This record gives sequence, C-alpha cells and structure tokens, in this order.
Amino acid sequence: MTTEQHPSSAAADPQAKPQRKAAARRQEAASPKKSAAKAQRATASPRRAASKQDRLLALLHRPSGATVAACMKASGWQAHSVRGFFAGMVRKKLKLNLVSDVVDGKRVYRIAASRRKSKG
Repeated sequence: MTTEQHPSSAAADPQAKPQRKAAARRQEAASPKKSAAKAQRATASPRRAASKQDRLLALLHRPSGATVAACMKASGWQAHSVRGFFAGMVRKKLKLNLVSDVVDGKRVYRIAASRRKSKG
C-alpha cells in the first residue's frame, strides 16, 4: 500500500491540519466577544441584586421600621433567625444603631441615625 492510499498517511495530514487551524481561528475570534460579555456582567453588579439580608436592611431603613413578622415574611426565616440577624449582623458586624419601639402593641425595629460611642 502506498502513502497516497492510506487514510492516516502523511498525504492526508496536510488536509486535516488546515481544518483544525481554521477551527482554532474561529474559536479565537469568538472568545473576545465572550470575554467582553463576561467582563461587562462582572462590572455591572459585583453583588447580588436583592439578597435576603438586603431586603431586611431595606425594611429596617424605612422610617416606619419593620416588625419581626414582616421580616419573617420578607426573608422566609423563622423568628429566632431574624432576631439573630438583628443582633449578629446589624448590630455587631455592620455596627448599625438598631432601635426598637412598641407601636400599637407591636414591637417595631428600625435603623436610626448612628449614635454609637467608639471604644477607647
């Protein structure tokens, strides 16, 4: 058998290589578009749009505040989880001034202007 007749011969390889190179060129041409789209998505919103914590903080920043029940409904958490969020995240980690008042027999929480004293 001669080299021209065998499919894996050196004569068949030159035809296969240009096809692979063409496929690689097509892929390279498409990748800048994909990488540009990825970069745009990454810079558009570095953080999730509306996480549960963000929703609760928005409720607490309202002048009227929010009850534990309203926070439970907004987040899907149980009451002890909402209160834990208030103590651990809002007060300790974010160091926000969380105040509570009783309005119409219901306890309402809100974030007030910062009056925290610095330790020193």
